[in-house]
Amino acid sequence: VYPMAILGAPPQNTKHKGGRTTLVIGENCTIREGVTMHLGTDSSRGETTVGDNGNFLAYAHIAHDCVVGKNATFANGATLGGHCEIGDNVYIGGLTAVHQFVRIGNNAFIGGCSAVVGDVIPYAIAAGNRASLRGLNIVGLKRSGLPRAEIHLLRKAYRTIFDRSRTVGENIEFAKAEFASSPTAMKIIDFIANRGKRHYAVPSLKGGDGDDADDEG
Repeated sequence: VYPMAILGAPPQNTKHKGGRTTLVIGENCTIREGVTMHLGTDSSRGETTVGDNGNFLAYAHIAHDCVVGKNATFANGATLGGHCEIGDNVYIGGLTAVHQFVRIGNNAFIGGCSAVVGDVIPYAIAAGNRASLRGLNIVGLKRSGLPRAEIHLLRKAYRTIFDRSRTVGENIEFAKAEFASSPTAMKIIDFIANRGKRHYAVPSLKGGDGDDADDEG
């Protein structure tokens, strides 16, 4: 933990009445200068949770009642609103703001200076003001050791789920049958099916589907 980091300060939430709440930080985390991580609220889950092996660069902020998975990287000034759920192996770029209650799936990559107002599916790249999907995090998937055949299936599933000739609901039902043998594709399908409080980010109309993106940001 570096100088000027503030861990366990009271939540910035008017519903919190001062009850006993907690901040739990996992092992082997690097917390740089000026990082802030707040307690949970007594009107919600009561705990803010940060997983093992996180890397939180200067002035990153984790608000009340968030859950951050293992091996997360928050670049300088990356900010979470309250109640966010961040999966394992997620990278959030510098000066990016994530709206309260947003979910970001495992192995997602969020570009810098983005405003994330909708859920981001696992394994995706998202970026922009009101962030949209820019394809799959192919480099990240390769680095994770995912077999080439599984990456190929994941690309096919991405195209199917976001096929604009049908509704997303129809696409999900089709994808459940088509990709039932792919545990990686099913994680995306289940993530969308178990919708949270926010809408989910979709591919940009301007940029095409971008499903063959071959970088991390």
